[in-house]
Amino acid sequence: MEFSIGIETRDEFLSLELAKSARKLVEDIMLVKEGEEVVITGDTSSDRRVIEEVAKAAYAAGAIPTVVWYDTRPTAVVEPPRAVAGAVKNADVWIEFSYAYILHTLAWKEALNNGCRYICLTGMDTLMMVNTIGRVNYPKMLELGEKLRSLVEQADEVVVKSPSGTNLIAYNRGRKVRQSGKLADTKGEPIMLGGQVSWCPVEETINGTLVFDGALWPPAELGLLKNPVKLTLEKGVITKIEGGIEAEIFERWLKSFDDPTMYWLAHYSLGFNPGVTRPTGRIVEDERVFGCIEMGIGSQGPQIRGKTWKSASHTDGIVLNPTIILDGVVIEENGKYVHPELVKICKELGVSGY
Repeated sequence: MEFSIGIETRDEFLSLELAKSARKLVEDIMLVKEGEEVVITGDTSSDRRVIEEVAKAAYAAGAIPTVVWYDTRPTAVVEPPRAVAGAVKNADVWIEFSYAYILHTLAWKEALNNGCRYICLTGMDTLMMVNTIGRVNYPKMLELGEKLRSLVEQADEVVVKSPSGTNLIAYNRGRKVRQSGKLADTKGEPIMLGGQVSWCPVEETINGTLVFDGALWPPAELGLLKNPVKLTLEKGVITKIEGGIEAEIFERWLKSFDDPTMYWLAHYSLGFNPGVTRPTGRIVEDERVFGCIEMGIGSQGPQIRGKTWKSASHTDGIVLNPTIILDGVVIEENGKYVHPELVKICKELGVSGY
């Protein structure tokens, strides 16, 4: 992966800010209670400082933290070692930092079925945690997400365009929309980092051109994109991939699974974390670039409330500066929200440009 900024490795770098952010994650987002079993998983590509601070915060909150560390798998959505699966199956709270995340695996599903409250924070480093959690007005960001969720859910026709060539049309037909970055207040419900609402229009109604121009990961060879990757979609399925070497890498990766469902569009997600102003190559951060739209391909989890299917893997791509039109009404134009209620909340969040 290529990062736009380096990771400072000195222990004192943002040490106080990191401690505050870890406490906020544990107590205010994951809602950890005294006596709960908190399992924290990371692989050899994870930021150890982040994991250690979160474990300390969980212990300080009266919980019982257990850290599980294992090798980095070649791609995401690969079943973890049996010992990892056993640990998360018995967790009250599971915080995943593994770079090759195991979201959508059978181990993940079993943990959720047992009532685990889960969050995916794949690839999170110190700076990312401070910027996306510690320095963010989380309640106000959730308010923005709820307004976006409501606007999308009330609409039927969804048109997405972008300066790089995206031109997609789809229909919700009453599909529900979820703020995936909500608080972990429900047993067995997975959540994501705040700053994202997710759903899938009726899959067979998704048609047009999708151009990723911010980031795309996995495969491991990609991350930040130097050149756009252009996809043609017919009835929710990728039928053509165009572009330069990055498009070729992506196409080879999809083909390698010999799984037709790896070409299915799995979800739309709107990104709006004010702590993320540009892509970095860390996909959880990139999905939340303020004003972006992110599209998932491959496995579709039940939380999306679509058709739901299991694929060999899952990947996410970022569209920058989108224009989003709901039932003929523009709510965002070239990456800037223009709906008056959204503008008001953006001002209250202190987002630059509002």
